[in-house]
Amino acid sequence: MTGTIAGPGPGVELEARRRLARVPIDQPPGLFAKALGWFAGKLYGQVPDNGWAMAANRKVLLATLSHERKIARFDAVPEELKFLAEMATAMEIGCSWCVDFGYFAAHRKGADIEKLRAVADWRESDRFSELERRVIEFAIAATATPGEVSDELVEPLRTALGDAGLVELAMVVANENSRSRFNSALGLVSQGYSAVCRLP
Repeated sequence: MTGTIAGPGPGVELEARRRLARVPIDQPPGLFAKALGWFAGKLYGQVPDNGWAMAANRKVLLATLSHERKIARFDAVPEELKFLAEMATAMEIGCSWCVDFGYFAAHRKGADIEKLRAVADWRESDRFSELERRVIEFAIAATATPGEVSDELVEPLRTALGDAGLVELAMVVANENSRSRFNSALGLVSQGYSAVCRLP
């Protein structure tokens, strides 16, 4: 795994995030942006920088919001496994924004944050079941370019999750690839979401 982000930490200050971002991440003028700011603020406490980035192209923003809402309703794979797959993917790509937000999203759903922190050292950690290890390995292999998923890796997952579950897991990993690569390409970095779930 190439990711070096081992756990939650403070976000990058707004001025630094503005300098790093390759598109504006401030609220644009207009009622649509004001409504988006209000809605995202209610949901997440602050507006995700990638939301403001996407606001530069409303079609991209609306399509992404619709797609994300539909994926959030998938239910063939346990939530905890999906969080592990997403975290492994984000760490593999090296997207600090996705790692940061991933901790926050998992924390809100009551997931084991310490286990998510251990994803960076999943081969050595004793925190994971055999199925969880296979999910993490699958996410990393599917994220590689070119892909490194093998029949030997997939068959036990297919047995454990069924065809519907395997298809869902593949889509969850592909979707996190899309998120992480989008955010990385636009220079978006951690904005401190994970601070709410920091461990003592």
